[in-house]
Amino acid sequence: MKTVANKTQKPLSVPLPRGRTLHLGPGKTGQISSERAEHPQLRELVEAGEIEVFDDGPGPTGGPGGGRKGRQSFHGHPAGSGSRRSGDR
Repeated sequence: MKTVANKTQKPLSVPLPRGRTLHLGPGKTGQISSERAEHPQLRELVEAGEIEVFDDGPGPTGGPGGGRKGRQSFHGHPAGSGSRRSGDR
């Protein structure tokens, strides 16, 4: 896996292979597969200095978008959500 960091102060739509798009807010990060990191359009954004792509693990330090700062996981259910049914006894 690779981490993609938006180095700009504007939201970006990062084109990926097979018609996919990664939406990144200003200074935010996202994850993509290693194979997708070689996509030509993604490379253009790296060369333009709009995004940075790095391996998972120790990320860049300092500056906007450093590491996984501000990243939330939306997988699964929030901790302690319990049941929404009130009549469950």
